[in-house]
Amino acid sequence: MELPEAFKEKMKNLMGEAYESLLDSYDQPESKGIRTNTLKLEPEELANKLPFKTQGVNWCREGFYIDHTVRPGKNPHYYAGLYYVQEPTAMAAVEVLDPKPGDWVLDLCAAPGGKSTQIGARLQGTGVLVANELVNTRAGILSTNIERMGLTNAIVTNEFPERLVDSFYQSFDKILVDAPCSGEGMFRKDPGALADWSLERVDRCMGKQEKILESAHRLLKPGGVLVYSTCTFSPEENEQMIEAFIEKYPYTLETIELPGIIDHGRVEWTHKQQQEIAKTLRIMPMTVKGEGHFIAKLIKSTVVTDTIEIKPGYAKSRLKKATRIELQDYNDFAKNNLAAEFSKAFEDRLYLLGEHLYAIPEGVVLERIANLKLLRTGLHLGTFKKNRFEPGYALAMALKLSQAKNVCDLTDEELAYQYLKGEALNLEATKGWVLVGYEGYSLGFGKASEGLIKNHYPKGLRIRKK
Repeated sequence: MELPEAFKEKMKNLMGEAYESLLDSYDQPESKGIRTNTLKLEPEELANKLPFKTQGVNWCREGFYIDHTVRPGKNPHYYAGLYYVQEPTAMAAVEVLDPKPGDWVLDLCAAPGGKSTQIGARLQGTGVLVANELVNTRAGILSTNIERMGLTNAIVTNEFPERLVDSFYQSFDKILVDAPCSGEGMFRKDPGALADWSLERVDRCMGKQEKILESAHRLLKPGGVLVYSTCTFSPEENEQMIEAFIEKYPYTLETIELPGIIDHGRVEWTHKQQQEIAKTLRIMPMTVKGEGHFIAKLIKSTVVTDTIEIKPGYAKSRLKKATRIELQDYNDFAKNNLAAEFSKAFEDRLYLLGEHLYAIPEGVVLERIANLKLLRTGLHLGTFKKNRFEPGYALAMALKLSQAKNVCDLTDEELAYQYLKGEALNLEATKGWVLVGYEGYSLGFGKASEGLIKNHYPKGLRIRKK
């Protein structure tokens, strides 16, 4: 691999004798992995279902290494949301964050969604996950991945981090800042990161990281946990960024220990040689099977005095509480198609956005977030059309097959691909809406009539070939 000369010179000066080992790591194949979606099944069950070999990831119970020649996104189980394709060392940051059921968690730089869906699985449908992404196109991908994995309690926002402060000031128990960075740890995996790298880019990233961390501080509850991570080797974006942050804000660093990861933050790479920096974690490709990362875990003081002024008043939300009359077609659908306990769990949280029906996460004040650009507010149940309710893809992916009354569970892989291509299925089923699954897990909806299941898999998600 042809590395930039300025990068090589910088790393040689920093790493000394370990520099040659770093260079050698770039000649090794990239490490590929998948992470089990524990909203749907356990890791052992997934491993038994897959047609390719897996090897466990030491620091993540749900994670597996797979051979770099495997194409995991070409398997129907991927479309059923049983796993997320994720580089193994990228799983470490959420392990450090350690979200628990009931937590309010913010993933501040969330696309494409690997860490958000990992957080969502840990929350087990309780609490609230706010997944924010500034870039429009990436935010759309984030939202789709959250739907595919069956999350019901997520809000997806498309905002500058500072725009979230008025809506969520000191609201979160835990915040993940997987900061935009110079990407030095991803050179082997991402040719784009290599092509875009420069010393000037490092400086630009530092400026963004400072602003993002400032917003994160204002969004985190006193006593809350902030995890900062990057995929760069740059001390300016790692140790030095955290050193400056804890000098400015009331935080203490907590020692990070993860199985199989031995490198820690380098005190000698900071300006003031603060020994606390050794509590941070470095993931180096010479000592770990994976790409390069940096992680810091910070605990906010319980005594915090901020002078920030929150804008008073509330905006009018475009989402409005659905009335019994407005819900008639949905209630008919739910009665005929869904298990009572599933629909009952959301019955007091049903809101309309135009013709779209959402089940919003418990505890969210809609007026407080009305000024934000929202791509998703909880679970999208479906759409009201003339004299009928049409269930949505997100609802299908949130359902277990046992929670639907009319099910077509495919066991033939070719039929599963036929469905994923958007084709009708020549199969008998009870007339009406059908939850189509593959080997026990939902893929999406169809509508049955006269020996044919008409396909309702979203057009934008359909595959072209196996």
